[in-house]
Amino acid sequence: MLPFSPKDMLGRLAALLDIPLFPWKRIIIGFSAAQYLLESYLSYRQHEKLKGTKIPKALEGAVTQADFDKAQAYGRAKSSFGFIKGFIAQVENYAVIYYDVLPKIWGISGSFLSAYAPARFSGEISQSIVFFILFNALSTIMSIPTSYYSTFVIEEEFGFNKQTKSLFFTDIVKSQFLTAVLGAPVLAGFLKIIQSFGGDFFYYLWIFGITVQAFMITIYPIFILPFFNKLSPLEDGELKTAVEALARKLNFPLKHLYSIDGSKRSAHSNAYFYGLPWSKHIVIYDTLMQKSNTDEVVAVLAHELGHWSLSHTTKLFGIAQFHMFYIFALFSAFINNRSLYRAFGFYNQQPIIVGFILFGDLLAPMDTVVKLLMNILSRKFEYQADEFAVKLGYSADLAKSLIKLQIQNLATMDADWMYSSYHYTHPILPERLAALGWKGEKAK
Repeated sequence: MLPFSPKDMLGRLAALLDIPLFPWKRIIIGFSAAQYLLESYLSYRQHEKLKGTKIPKALEGAVTQADFDKAQAYGRAKSSFGFIKGFIAQVENYAVIYYDVLPKIWGISGSFLSAYAPARFSGEISQSIVFFILFNALSTIMSIPTSYYSTFVIEEEFGFNKQTKSLFFTDIVKSQFLTAVLGAPVLAGFLKIIQSFGGDFFYYLWIFGITVQAFMITIYPIFILPFFNKLSPLEDGELKTAVEALARKLNFPLKHLYSIDGSKRSAHSNAYFYGLPWSKHIVIYDTLMQKSNTDEVVAVLAHELGHWSLSHTTKLFGIAQFHMFYIFALFSAFINNRSLYRAFGFYNQQPIIVGFILFGDLLAPMDTVVKLLMNILSRKFEYQADEFAVKLGYSADLAKSLIKLQIQNLATMDADWMYSSYHYTHPILPERLAALGWKGEKAK
């Protein structure tokens, strides 16, 4: 039996960290600056790589010089704008901290409730919901200029953008509406659990989190996705027959097979599956079906179903649940840290939602390590899923499909090893083709 329970250890940690006048604000600013400098350095390395004109050896004969040069130009355009976008985000983050924006929004939320809401809606939960909506709206408004430029300048220049300006802004309004409608009850439950269970709240919060995830997976295709895209049952024909045959062969619990109007917004292509363990749905972008033949689309899905068959999705879900539990448990050591709240302008109140936001900022260095490790695992899983498709006999079709997707999406064909290790969840195309043993000709 352990000499101390997890609750006791977290209590000791909480007492150790609650030091009057401790420079929490400088620590969080320091973490933010360090992460910004690290990511800027990695982006610089990648930007230099994108200036190259030599096709990687593994892609010789697979892509033309013109295709490679265009992919490099697209990468440089996004990279150059990424430096500006990152700097703006860093300045905004610093301004939010330096000018005590969080206590100001919290105060406005309380004033709004006092002026316009019935008395029964007073209290921390109601004020936190208003704070959440205002904070999210402010963050969205601040992100509009960079998102607009990315969509209507960069994506437009390279032929990917299919959105109208009306659709762009309509999507923003829809997203805010869904965030408020779905986020408010989840936040209320989150806060009520913490208020009700004292120091043991993280156990119950973890169970609540798992329940919310299952609920969101269930309602996503029914209520959320139709807000933005049209899902249509895949028409009878060669592709539908081939996909259903693949699902039967693997005992994949396919319930619905859809096509989605991805071309409504972008020329990029994709395919994926989602759903509960006993009821899965496959979604194929119309852009993928337009640009690939049946065997190539099925090869892509063989790779995706490889993730399911090899239990990659289950393993990642399990890791995510462990990570969520660890975050909630560690948060219990910060939730009542008076010095943390006071450092950010909260002298008389300790709003849980604000504590969670600040706690997230403090976790930044650890999250960087977790991100790196998860990317390493994800790339390993991608190689395994490719191998799974090869064993099903889709080696050549998968290679040709990957080449086509790479060319059509102008995806990065060469990458700096440090940048890709930090950012990429998938191996780059030359690495995947080398693993597939591809020696063939250019995809047609």
